[in-house]
Amino acid sequence: MDRPVISFLTDFGPESAPAICRGVMLSIARDAQIVDISHSVRKFAIRDGAYLLWSAVPWLPVGVHVVVVDPGVGTDRRSIAIRTGRGDVLVGPDNGVLMPAAAVLGGPLEARSLENRELHLARTSSTFHGRDIFAPVAGHLAAGTPFQDLGPEVDIADLVALDFPKPRVAEGALETSVLFIDSFGNVRLAGLPADLEAAVGRLDHGRALRVEVSAGPEAPAALYVIPWARTFGEQPLGELLVYENSFGGLAIAVNQGSAAARLAVEPERVVRIRPA
Repeated sequence: MDRPVISFLTDFGPESAPAICRGVMLSIARDAQIVDISHSVRKFAIRDGAYLLWSAVPWLPVGVHVVVVDPGVGTDRRSIAIRTGRGDVLVGPDNGVLMPAAAVLGGPLEARSLENRELHLARTSSTFHGRDIFAPVAGHLAAGTPFQDLGPEVDIADLVALDFPKPRVAEGALETSVLFIDSFGNVRLAGLPADLEAAVGRLDHGRALRVEVSAGPEAPAALYVIPWARTFGEQPLGELLVYENSFGGLAIAVNQGSAAARLAVEPERVVRIRPA
């Protein structure tokens, strides 16, 4: 039989916490293959974690996907697992971080509250549920524990929802917002090239676009004229471009630079794109 797959995503950073959790998983499911999606999610940024999980899981084998972006750890927020239409199980806090991935994996079919203490570590802390609850539950699932053994069923409608912002076409412009900023400083926007075409017309190579960035906490509103391009190298070094990223969404980049730094933006900032 194939070895079970556990994917792992956290905001723990480079310290020992991810390795400790992997050790717990492997102590229970010794033949598991653990795929680290990322441990550099912005601290406490639930939507960033949701976005990274959502964008990664379609490329992963069916398995158990563990997410620990959990600023509410130790409070009355639930620890949950969600069984999806594709056959995957998502494990993490009930703060919305799992929901976009559940939707892209065929939708949530069943949810359980992780109340079976026999599947937790013998001693659980109030601040490290990644180690004490989520990692051992993932290990037990990978080792063959039935989903229904995790704890009582939870109505899917009662789970905390998280929806990504939707783009809006209005008055010849696309109103969108910053979904995520990757490690290169590429600015990923809500919406698809088809949404932009619906707003401004055909996206020919080199077509100039008027990109209006709303004011932020420490930055004034700004206006840029940026061309539509197919890839980074079609622009001179240091120049901006609007393009379709590798996940099929809209994005802004700088050839060998950081668009986020150039535009002085952060996630959730509103961006409007019009014909130039």
